[in-house]
Amino acid sequence: MRQGGERGLHIRSAVNPRRYHIVGVGGVGMSALAEVLMDSGVAVSGSDRAWDQSPLHAPLLVFQKLAAQGARLCPQDGSGIEAGTEAVVVSSAIEKDNPDIQRATALGIPVRHRAEVLAEAVSGRTVIAVAGTSGKSTTTAMLGAILAEGGADPMVVNGAAVVEWSTETRVGSVRRGRGAWCVVEVDESDKSLLRFTPAHAIITNASADHFPLEETLTLFEAFKRKVTGVVIDGTRDGHRIESTQVDAMAFDFILPSSFNRQNACQAAQMALALGVSEETIARALKNFKGVERRLERVGTRRDGVIIFDDYAHNTEKLRAVWQTLGAHSRRLLGVWRPHGYGPLRAMTAELATMFATTCRSEDILYLLPVYDAGGTADRTVSSAQLADLLREKKVNVVEVHSHEDAITNVNAEAREGDIIATLGARDPELPVTARKLAGLC
Repeated sequence: MRQGGERGLHIRSAVNPRRYHIVGVGGVGMSALAEVLMDSGVAVSGSDRAWDQSPLHAPLLVFQKLAAQGARLCPQDGSGIEAGTEAVVVSSAIEKDNPDIQRATALGIPVRHRAEVLAEAVSGRTVIAVAGTSGKSTTTAMLGAILAEGGADPMVVNGAAVVEWSTETRVGSVRRGRGAWCVVEVDESDKSLLRFTPAHAIITNASADHFPLEETLTLFEAFKRKVTGVVIDGTRDGHRIESTQVDAMAFDFILPSSFNRQNACQAAQMALALGVSEETIARALKNFKGVERRLERVGTRRDGVIIFDDYAHNTEKLRAVWQTLGAHSRRLLGVWRPHGYGPLRAMTAELATMFATTCRSEDILYLLPVYDAGGTADRTVSSAQLADLLREKKVNVVEVHSHEDAITNVNAEAREGDIIATLGARDPELPVTARKLAGLC
């Protein structure tokens, strides 16, 4: 296998921190950064609104795992920021009037973006960045698994927990590795992928999500110009391995989908370009156990009903999951929570059309209220408004007002031959609801 770049991660020499404070440390991207920093010997403190609201609640296991690694959890009121803090790290979701930011400003402590800090942290490696509208996390995990199978011992920083990497004390979105390669999922939603200058890159696909399609494609073209080596571009049909080749590599899923097959194709093509043998790729894909909340099979009830949990939150991801699970069920009972007011407002018309053309007459969509993370969001859009549009289009939709309400309704309806799926981003209750529906808690 061909490798390059300096081996190892040298955060202390790159940024020389005594302590970093991470705002919103429970989020998937921020918790991953916290683990990257702590793996390198950096002291980390962090705050999160969810921690303030319910620090002992079951969905917040991520906080327990971070604390077990040495992170100091603080209220999000500025009290966790001390004069010795080297930097306060934020994502694009953090509002400027956040108390932690105000405290940092008062103390003259730099406020830095997550992507900037992560790009700096992995700068001693040969970086392979994975971008795209959908499929980034699965593709990142697959490529990391392939390189690990080939003996490269890569570092991997993912946007979701990987089943094999998750332990009682590790979130599972970061793979420790001492080799030269680092596979990193990069984000297009806030254009922060442009903060990276990777050696190689995969762009899984492009669709209208955070931006119109034309703007998304322009963004990915700008990103490609920053890549110095191989680019596997899933927005162009000429840059894919055919699915039959992946099948020949012994790749299989319990419930294969066209998206998962495409993810495997792109990971395999990059691995081949890096000099990994087909035999190694086949072995890695055959043993790949998946990514949490990416078509994750949670359990099977006594009545034979199977429960899945998925991060699907935009139009194309919801369509893909619904079609995949629908093809294997008599009915699909989907519990979905819109992950924010802004995204719902931008996608309402597309979502209504998608559900109308994707849901079968026997399927049922259980629609939860919009996930409210606080702050100054414009709350003039609601799940009820979407439900009205769906009824006009003859979609079988049931409004539910809480997770317990959803559980009660779904349990009363589910029958043998059905599949139940919990769907959505950000809300930590969704995977817990899936486990409750499966009778696991």
